[in-house]
Amino acid sequence: MRQLNWAGNYEYTARELHEPESLDDLRRIVARATSIRVLGSRHAFNDIGDAAELVSLRKLPGEIEIDADAMTVTAPAAMTYGVLARTLVREGYGLHAMASLPHISIGGAIQTGTHGSGDRAGCLSTAVRAMEMVTSEGDLLRIAEGEDTFAGAVVGLGALGAVTRVTLAIEPTYDVRQLVYRGLGWTELAEHFDDIMGAAESVSLFTRWGDRVDQVWLKRRVDGGWPDTPEATLHGASLATEDLHPVEGLPSAMATPQMGVAGSWAERLPHFLPDATPSAGAEIQSEYIVPREHAVPSIQSLQALGERIGPWLHVSEIRTIAADDLWLSMAQGRESVGFHFTWRREPDVVAGLLPEIEAALEPFSPRPHWSKAFAMSGHQVVSAYPCMDAFHRLRDALDYRGAFRNAYTDRVLHG
Repeated sequence: MRQLNWAGNYEYTARELHEPESLDDLRRIVARATSIRVLGSRHAFNDIGDAAELVSLRKLPGEIEIDADAMTVTAPAAMTYGVLARTLVREGYGLHAMASLPHISIGGAIQTGTHGSGDRAGCLSTAVRAMEMVTSEGDLLRIAEGEDTFAGAVVGLGALGAVTRVTLAIEPTYDVRQLVYRGLGWTELAEHFDDIMGAAESVSLFTRWGDRVDQVWLKRRVDGGWPDTPEATLHGASLATEDLHPVEGLPSAMATPQMGVAGSWAERLPHFLPDATPSAGAEIQSEYIVPREHAVPSIQSLQALGERIGPWLHVSEIRTIAADDLWLSMAQGRESVGFHFTWRREPDVVAGLLPEIEAALEPFSPRPHWSKAFAMSGHQVVSAYPCMDAFHRLRDALDYRGAFRNAYTDRVLHG
């Protein structure tokens, strides 16, 4: 059994892959396993999802259930956001945010604190209202908002059990216009950071850390009070006259439509179309999240590395995330800004550059994205999360025999 992650930079070491077709089968598989992890959409760039045995939940039965009174939707954790979004749009509902890639599974994105972009948009996990999981004893457990352990279980890194179903908050459907500006100066960004990041509900800056920011993507809700006619410039950056791909030179047909043409939230909030190759394809990804108040000095520190890192990048993205109270969320307790790096698939080069980036960001208390490539030690990671001890107690209670522990959790969560 040979399994690679979606970008082809990591090969799982598991000796067996299970694909149960019923919940009872899953419970039996988990209960007898000594080392097991859920295999999601494989959008991870490290060993967070590896174990002696893997289990895919894609064959489990499960329908999408919408509760119009509670304004929630319950869906299988193995379902992708793209599939869920199509159903919600058809039924007249929406989600508060989407990740860049609609290709990722709901459960995997939530368990790793994955996020979209926006000053007021919390990570995808903040939409969770309840979830069901199979614990290492084979028991089916439901954890709901308001319970003492809820904030610790939502971003659980796959270490608490196999999440099977997730209940998310929804809202009435809405349309979004997407605009792109080109050539934003670094000085203008530093002087007007809050204005630029607040110029739409969702804002992403794309750069290779050269002499300026290459592209500024604005995603504005049609019902958000924004002008129908876009501004010709944004702090010196010029409105693009054609659709673009975030990675310069790649075909724009793979990206979601721009040019201010209104479309459903599901077709504008992600950067990439669900049926197209996500991002650059053959790549390695890293991301670091720092407190919002350190945004400008963090950018300046990374600029100083521009000549070192630029040649090895497909692109880098800067975006903001609202604070939340989820124990292991990368935005826990602090308004945040994320620095994302889409690297060329050169693992040895990337491994050498990551410590330089982490040293540049070290004064600003960075938290690495749980499922992306990083070099920080377990001690450095654990010290960035004030609720880590509470999470360890929760993990020990739900998985006291350690079936969901793996090399990653031993290294990263225990130093």
